[in-house]
Amino acid sequence: MKKQLLAFFLSLATCLGLYAQQPQKPNASEIYESIKKLNFLGSVLYVAAHPDDENTRLISYMSNKVKARTAYLSLTRGDGGQNLIGPEIRELLGVIRTQELLTARHIDGGEQRFTRANDFGYSKHPNETLQIWNKDEVLSDVVLAIREFKPDVIINRFDHRSPGTTHGHHTSSAILSVEAFDLVNDPSKFQEQLKSTSVWQPKRLFFNTSWWFYGSQEKFEKANKSNLLSFDIGEYYPSKGLSNTEIASLSRSQHKSQGFGNTGTRGAQMEYIELIKGDMPKDGHNIFEDINTTWTRIKGGEAIGNILKNVEDLYSFQDPSASIPQLMEAYKLIQNLEDTHWKTIKTKEIKQIIAACAGLYLEAAADTNHATPGSTVQLNIEAINRSATNMTLKSFSINDSKTNKNVALTNNESHQFQEAFGVDLEQQPTTPYWLTSKGSLGMYRVDDASLIGKPETPRVYNVTFDLLIEGVSISFTKPIIYKTNDPVKGEVYKPFEIIPEASAKVTENVIIFDTDQEREISVVVKAGINNLQGQVQMAHPKGWTVFPEKRPVNIQHKGEEQTVVFTIIPPKNQDEGLITPMVHIGDNIYTRELIEIDYDHIPFQTVLLPSESKIVRLDIKKVGYDIGYIEGAGDVIPESLQQIGYNVITIQPEDISAETLSHFDAIVVGVRAYNTVDALKFKQQILFDYVANGGNMIVQYNTSHRLKTEQLSPYKLELSRDRVTDELATVVFLEPKHELLNFPNKITQQDFEGWTQERGLYFPSSWGKEFTPILEMHDKGESKKKGSLLVAKYGKGYYIYTGLSFFREFPAGVPGAYRLFANMLSIGKEDIKTDNPLND
Repeated sequence: MKKQLLAFFLSLATCLGLYAQQPQKPNASEIYESIKKLNFLGSVLYVAAHPDDENTRLISYMSNKVKARTAYLSLTRGDGGQNLIGPEIRELLGVIRTQELLTARHIDGGEQRFTRANDFGYSKHPNETLQIWNKDEVLSDVVLAIREFKPDVIINRFDHRSPGTTHGHHTSSAILSVEAFDLVNDPSKFQEQLKSTSVWQPKRLFFNTSWWFYGSQEKFEKANKSNLLSFDIGEYYPSKGLSNTEIASLSRSQHKSQGFGNTGTRGAQMEYIELIKGDMPKDGHNIFEDINTTWTRIKGGEAIGNILKNVEDLYSFQDPSASIPQLMEAYKLIQNLEDTHWKTIKTKEIKQIIAACAGLYLEAAADTNHATPGSTVQLNIEAINRSATNMTLKSFSINDSKTNKNVALTNNESHQFQEAFGVDLEQQPTTPYWLTSKGSLGMYRVDDASLIGKPETPRVYNVTFDLLIEGVSISFTKPIIYKTNDPVKGEVYKPFEIIPEASAKVTENVIIFDTDQEREISVVVKAGINNLQGQVQMAHPKGWTVFPEKRPVNIQHKGEEQTVVFTIIPPKNQDEGLITPMVHIGDNIYTRELIEIDYDHIPFQTVLLPSESKIVRLDIKKVGYDIGYIEGAGDVIPESLQQIGYNVITIQPEDISAETLSHFDAIVVGVRAYNTVDALKFKQQILFDYVANGGNMIVQYNTSHRLKTEQLSPYKLELSRDRVTDELATVVFLEPKHELLNFPNKITQQDFEGWTQERGLYFPSSWGKEFTPILEMHDKGESKKKGSLLVAKYGKGYYIYTGLSFFREFPAGVPGAYRLFANMLSIGKEDIKTDNPLND
C-alpha cells in the first residue's frame, strides 16, 4: 500500500502544473483503471458558473468510482474574482483560473468546458446577470456543450428555483441548464450547431443539493428525500492509496488564486442530488439506472465489449503489454463504428491505453519555446517502445510534411531524429482564443465558432507518428513542446508558442499626473527575432503632448528587451485617456504586449493583449507623505499611491512595532489582510496605539469568514456580506461637511463617475456609536447601505474602515478614487501645509 501511495504521489507530482505539455507516464494500476473506464459508455455533465464552484467530490466519484465520462461546464472563466497569488486581474486572472480548472480536472479525472460568458463581477439576481450576459448566446453555448458532450445525466450545482438568494451567476447557470435540457433535442433550435454536431436528449437532470440549501442539518434530516439520490463519496480506492475525498481535496486545492487549499478527509460522506427532470431511478444510489452503459449501447459494440472485458479480466499488472494484441483487435473494430460520437471518444481512450501498456514514449521538442512567423525551428524527435511488442515507426509528419522512416522500434531502444520545419508566414501568434477580439462587459467574442466551449486554444504545430503495432496501423499526435533543465526543478516543460517579432509595453498600466508638469515614461520593447531594428512612437489622446515623435530600437538577440523613454506633457485641466506604443518594423506595426504567466501549479502561459496604459491628469491635493502599507491578499495600492507622489513602505507583520509605525503619517492595511495574515492578530494593539498617538489607520475590506481576529477595530465593528455591485449606483453624502469629503479635496458626485465592476463589498452592517458613516448607496430594489466608509476618532488619530473597491478602481485609473483616498490619508492634518514634498 505504501508503494501504491508513493507511486500515486510521484505521478501526481510529475503532472501538476506542466501536465499539458509533459508526457504522461501512467503506472500499471492507472492503466488498469483506464481499461475499466474504457468499458463504460456513460457520461455526466456537471454545470455551474465559475471556477471553484464545482463539487470535486462528486466529479471525482463519477469519474473514478462509477467510471463515467465526466465533465464540468463552467459558464465563466472567473475573471471577476480576486487573485490571492499575484497581481493579475480580469482577463489574465481568467487565464490563470482556466488553467487551474484544467489542472484540477487532471487530478479528479474530469474534462472541462466553458461558454463565452464573461465573469463581470458579483451579481445579486439572475435578471441582472442575464441582461449583462447575452442570454441567447450563453444559452446557445450551454446547448452546444450538451450536444457535443452528449451526457446521459446533467447535474446542476445550484438551484434554479431560488433567484436572489445567491450570486446571480450561480442561479443563472442552473436556469440556463434547465432551459437547455428541453432544447437540445429540438433541431429547430440553434440550427447552425447541427453542421458540426447533432441533437441529443439527456435522460435526467439533477440539482446537487445539501443540508445547506435546507437551512440546517436538522431540517435536512427531517426532509422528505424520496426525490433524492445519495452516494457515499468517501469511497476508498486501494489502487490509488487514497479516498475519493482526498483526491477531491487535491483537485480543489488547485484553485490557488482563490485561496481554496483543501485538507483531505477520510471516511463515509454522503452526497445528494435531487431530480429536476426525467424519470426517477428506483435504485436510490444508481444514477445510470435504465441507461445502457455497456458496449452494446452502440451498433457493432458487442464484439468490442467482449474483447475488452477479456482484457480487463486477464490484465497483468506485471506486464501490461500482454494486453496489446487484444487491444489492437478492439482498436480495429472501433474504427468501423457508425456511431461517430463514441468512436471518437473511445479511439482516444484506447490509443492512450495502448501507448501506456507499451511504455511508448513519443516526443517532439523544439530548440526554443518561442518562434515567429516565417522562422525555422529545429526539432529533436524521440520514439521509444519499452516493451516486447512488435512495433514499427513507419513515418512522422510535422503538420503536412511527411518523413518516411520504417524503423523497427525494438524493446527499450531509443530512436532520435533531428528535423527542421518552417513556421508559416501568416501564422497568428499564440494567445487564448477568447482574448483575440474585443468583447463586451458580459461576453467574450469568439469569431471562430469551432472554438466555442474549448478550454484553451488548440496547439497549431504537432507531430503525428504513424506506427505499425502488431501489424495494425495506428497514429499518435503530439504537440511540439520545449523542454530545458532547471538547476532546482530539473526537467521543465513549456509549450511551443508563436510570438510576434516585436511587442511593447509601457512600464506602468496607469500613469497619474497630479500637476501639469511633464513626466518621462518608459516603454519596453521585446524582440521576437534576432537583429530587430525599427522605431517606436506613441499614440496618445488629443490635448496631450508626447516627444520625441519616435525613438529608434535596435535589439541584437531574440528575447532581449530595450527601454526607450518618452516625455509626456499633460493638459492643464483634469483629463484622461489611453496611450499605446506602436513599434514599426519594416511595413509592420506592432501594438500588443506579450505577457507571460508563470506559476508552478499551472502550465506556463503566453498572452497577447492590446498594449494600453491609462494616463490621467488629476486635480488632487495631498497632505502627509510617508505611508506604511501592510500587505493583504494582493492589490496595487502601494504602486498607485506612489503614482501620486506618496512615499510608500511595505511593513512586514513581524516588523510592526511602535518605533516602526511612528515614522509614518498613515498606515494602510491591504485587502483581506485579516483573512490571510495570521500575525496581525498579535499586532492589533500596537496598531491601535499608533492611532491613539495621532496616526491614521485605513483598513480595506475583509470577509467575515475566517477572520484572524475578532477585534478589527478599537470599537465595535461587525462585518456582513452587504455589497453594492452596480458601479453606477447613486452615492449619497450622509455627512457633506465632513472632513473626508472636503479636505484637502472637495469630493463631489463627479468623483464617483467611471467606477468599474462595483462600488464596494463586504460592508460592515453594525458599528459602535464612535463611528461616523460617510456615504450611503444601494443596489436597485435593496435597502440602503451605510457601511461603505466609516471613520472614528480614536485618541489623537483616526481609524477608517472601508469596503469601497479601491483595489479595482486604482488599476482602472479612476480619478475620484484617488482623490477620496488622499482625503482619507490626510484626515486630521489640516494644520499641515499642503505644499509638502508631494507637490514640489
